Amino acid sequence: MVLITPLVLLVSWISTRASAEVCRGTHCYGAESSDPRPCTGAHCAGGRTSRLARQFNPTTKGRAPQIVSSQHHAYPNSARVVPEAYPVAVLPLRGRHGDARSRAHEYLPAGCTEGDCAAHGKQFQPTNDTRECRGLECRLPLRIRPKNRAKSCVGEGCLAGMEESGAATSSQLPPVHVSDKAAQFLGDFPELGYPSTELGGAPLGVQLTCDIKPGENEVPSEDALILHLQLAKGQEKLVEALQTQQVVIHDLQKKLADQQEALLSQQREILEQQRRMYEQMDVVKAQYGLLADTVKQVSFQGLQGELQSYFQNHLAGLQSQARSHLQKSYAVHKADVDSKVVDVVGDAHFPQPLLGCPLPCGHEEYCDFQRDPPQCEKCTMCPPGFFLISQCSLAADRMCQDRDECLELPHICGERVKCLNTPGGFRCLGVSEREAMMGLCGHGYYYNQELEECQACSDCDGEAVAVPCTAASDAVCGLTSESRLSQSWGANVGLPSPRTGVANVFSGLQLNIRGKETTDLLANEAGQVTFLQHGLVWLDHNFAIKHSCRNFLQVGMRLNGSQEEESQDLSSIRIEQPDGKYFQGVSVSSGVEVEPNNTLTLLLKSPNQHCNRSKDLHVYDIAAPSFSLLWLSHDTGAVAMTAQMSLLAHYQTSYRPTFRMTSVSDPYMIILTHDNRGVRFTESGVVKFVLQQALYSMGHTCIREGFSLIAYTNRNGTGQEVMQAFKTGVNYRDTSIALSGAISVDSGDTLSFEVASPSQCNIRYFGDSTGISMLSLIWIPSAVSSALTATVARTGLPFGAVRNKPLLFQQISPDTPQVRLARSGEPNYRKNFIFREKGTANIAINLKLIHSCNIIKLTLQQDGGQGGQAGPVAQQVSGYMPEGSQWASIGLRASFQVQNGTTVYVTLDCIRGRVNQITHEGGTNISIVWVSV
Repeated sequence: MVLITPLVLLVSWISTRASAEVCRGTHCYGAESSDPRPCTGAHCAGGRTSRLARQFNPTTKGRAPQIVSSQHHAYPNSARVVPEAYPVAVLPLRGRHGDARSRAHEYLPAGCTEGDCAAHGKQFQPTNDTRECRGLECRLPLRIRPKNRAKSCVGEGCLAGMEESGAATSSQLPPVHVSDKAAQFLGDFPELGYPSTELGGAPLGVQLTCDIKPGENEVPSEDALILHLQLAKGQEKLVEALQTQQVVIHDLQKKLADQQEALLSQQREILEQQRRMYEQMDVVKAQYGLLADTVKQVSFQGLQGELQSYFQNHLAGLQSQARSHLQKSYAVHKADVDSKVVDVVGDAHFPQPLLGCPLPCGHEEYCDFQRDPPQCEKCTMCPPGFFLISQCSLAADRMCQDRDECLELPHICGERVKCLNTPGGFRCLGVSEREAMMGLCGHGYYYNQELEECQACSDCDGEAVAVPCTAASDAVCGLTSESRLSQSWGANVGLPSPRTGVANVFSGLQLNIRGKETTDLLANEAGQVTFLQHGLVWLDHNFAIKHSCRNFLQVGMRLNGSQEEESQDLSSIRIEQPDGKYFQGVSVSSGVEVEPNNTLTLLLKSPNQHCNRSKDLHVYDIAAPSFSLLWLSHDTGAVAMTAQMSLLAHYQTSYRPTFRMTSVSDPYMIILTHDNRGVRFTESGVVKFVLQQALYSMGHTCIREGFSLIAYTNRNGTGQEVMQAFKTGVNYRDTSIALSGAISVDSGDTLSFEVASPSQCNIRYFGDSTGISMLSLIWIPSAVSSALTATVARTGLPFGAVRNKPLLFQQISPDTPQVRLARSGEPNYRKNFIFREKGTANIAINLKLIHSCNIIKLTLQQDGGQGGQAGPVAQQVSGYMPEGSQWASIGLRASFQVQNGTTVYVTLDCIRGRVNQITHEGGTNISIVWVSV
């Protein structure tokens, strides 16, 4: 649009001069040429005709569109059509510099004479009358402003019309070829859009030249006007931007002044805090002087030294804490102000580098300006026993302060006991460890045995609590989704290698636990198990030995704590001295709460030195794992309890033991009855229990009839026998009887026991802290566990020469969704126990029978169906029956992992002998506990 308007003016000016070129006199003259030429045609004298010029029909086929010439516009790009009546005469035209670059073809009337040419030229002279300007013409000077030109006229009718009207402006002039001159002009000025032929542009075919005299090209172009307007507008915008930046700078200066004032006020506050702290230190020094004088007067030497060292440490800690607090506070406030200034500058989008960490710190991170260069660090978490002073920010770490329990709770240690504040806890002077572990520390604190002081329990800060805080242990935090509810582990057990040189059985011979590799639950090193996690553990050990030692042997379990803790004997079973050499199979079990770094060892003892390891001991190497454990997480809500039986000084037959509780993880869930002869449960669940009683018997009837240990449950005042175990009797011998099983209990149910013996059998029952007479149980909520009990079937039992024959059972407890006995119509009816859900299982089997086998084996087998591994899970071995005995017994216990579809069954193998009878009443049973993983 910028180039079109000057082009229109140029074309109008050229057309005005071209229209004035008419024939004058006898010769026709062009606009620039002085060469005469004869005038011919209808316009010359004597050549006129009355016939009108052929009219141009725009719609004629094969002809180009007609050129339109008007008073105001000319179209340079339009095609030119020359009428047939007018021959063409070519005249040379000169350019602006005098050299003829191109020639234009002008169309003039042919055959005109001098008089006609003169008359015709006179008629077409442009008038000097001016007209009103339009558009940009008003900006041009008058001497170069385009003049009004007369309309061109062609033909005889045009001349006649002129004579009749008397005005030359009403006639039409011959077509003026304005396009040719415009093309020539545009060729000389390639910047107008038409490239010149000399400059390499495309030729136009016809080019025009015109002379522009100096001083006449003074018209200001529209580009210059537009540029001038744009410069004016840009200047206004620049002024506005400068004003805006001045306002921003003023605001920044004001904010900086405010921040400096805030910094000064904070520094004044820090100085005031420092002054107050020094005043408090002076007060503490004065109090310490008074207290020291008082202590000297009372002359408590031990208390004086402890108090003096405490107050000196406390004063040194206060001084160092005051210095660090003041330095850190000043650095934090300075860094905070610097960061705010940096943020303000950043908001104004100034190209100023950011002071601080190169990368933005994330959540729970702050920029440590003390590092060079500054780096992002994790915010410090306040430890237990400290309270928060200031939150973590982008420029400062979280600040914590120790809680003074002695000041907040003046009577926390009692009125006569001195309380000393410690970092994260407190200490009660003169209080024993036993008193502290009984709950003296109070709610939210536990007794730290290493530091010998009460420490605050750890706060999991929104995480799940894997192990709750107790009176003697801190809480353990962990993710519930990542922790397992139960696990199992098994290993083989044997005597230590002879190369170790350990042969003394009297003081205790450690058995070698040949377990699997280390897991996340425990580690097995040097023949002992080290626990790596908190939880409750149920332990089972099947042991078969042939010995000829004088007096009995005792096999048991010992739990060793840390270096400061004492060892604890969990459980022990006595193996009587036999009349001959034969294998005796016993099972030892216990339930206990364990902590990380606790170690478990299996021991074999003799009451005297008359036992040679190489000659008198022979342990049967069982194919299946003889030691197994069931680990329960605290997330299951399980509760463990242990109790000891009291010693009876006199002999008697039947015996109902009384208990003395030694440990319980939750005294609300499990309590003793009013007569201490039973255990009461507060809520419903599954109870896994074992009772082991050491005794000494006299009488031949003891050997013939043996002993029975019976478990009873009392529900709503009604007692019921739930399980029974049988033990072959002895005469003038020490032995043990044990019963292990699992039952389901409801809220308010009680569990009690009774030892039944022949009427003419005198028995003395023992009880001490070595675990020979103890009750151990674990209660598991019904939401994560289930229990099943069964006894052998009345029909279909193996009889005679039995070699690896399966036993058939009859279920006596209700069905559970997790485990059941194969029903009628299913494969292996009454033989297989089928698990329907993934978990951890524990099985206890007691079998009462009459046999003449030299060796009898009881094996728990796992079926290999549905991708499971077939093979023995656990095994127990026993020898022939003692002479004079009517019944014998054998049993095993084991824990193992199960999947959905796992099936197990029990087989009996008699070597060199026969099985005569298996009782289906008392003394034969199987109990299964399932716990979710």
